[in-house]
Amino acid sequence: MKYLNYLLILVGAIVAIYSKAGEDQNQYILIGGIVLLMVGVYRISKTIPSKNNNDNEPKKPEQ
Repeated sequence: MKYLNYLLILVGAIVAIYSKAGEDQNQYILIGGIVLLMVGVYRISKTIPSKNNNDNEPKKPEQ
């Protein structure tokens, strides 16, 4: 599953760069490459734990 995310990012980046390189670029291919790139980044970012994990912090006394 993890490799699918990296594959999405890689394919999306290659497609976006390839479609941007030509003089007569196709906007739909560029958009598709960017969408693949963003989906891959989103799926990877969901697996990264939050930096502010409230479960490990000591509770403050109520006043």
